[in-house]
Amino acid sequence: MFIMKETMFCSNCGKGEQLPETYCRQCGEFLPDINKSKKWQRPPEEHIKVNTVLSSMSAIVSITLAILLYSFFLGVEGTPVIIYIVAGFLTAMFFWQAQTVWRNVQLKKHFKKRNLLNEDSTDSAKTQKEFESIATQKLLKQPDLSNAVPTSITENTTRKLKNKV
Repeated sequence: MFIMKETMFCSNCGKGEQLPETYCRQCGEFLPDINKSKKWQRPPEEHIKVNTVLSSMSAIVSITLAILLYSFFLGVEGTPVIIYIVAGFLTAMFFWQAQTVWRNVQLKKHFKKRNLLNEDSTDSAKTQKEFESIATQKLLKQPDLSNAVPTSITENTTRKLKNKV
């Protein structure tokens, strides 16, 4: 059975066919799920600090335990193999959590830069340039309006055509 997900429009740029609780594919704005209550609706930027703290604590604990296991049991006769496996697993957890902390720091910088760019884009020329599609600009030429006829000349000209028929 195929279930169609609900789509929405970006409130920042108007791009359609967006999924809730994701980022806009055109401007990068976070799109909250409007069907959920406001209490649970927070953009991921607010969770970065908590994730960084928890990942840091997990990394410190795992590397500390791995160092303790290696220092107490490395080279001791009769040490079960599981001790070395657990120490290796804790070391791997440390590296995983360390890269998670690094990525959170990079995301925090990215969000700050994006917010600064959004504040600077109040200039109408910059805003207009952001909304123009690059693909469309390559396919279509600029319109030639030199032959355009003002509407005042063409108004009410069809009445005469209907009477002659």
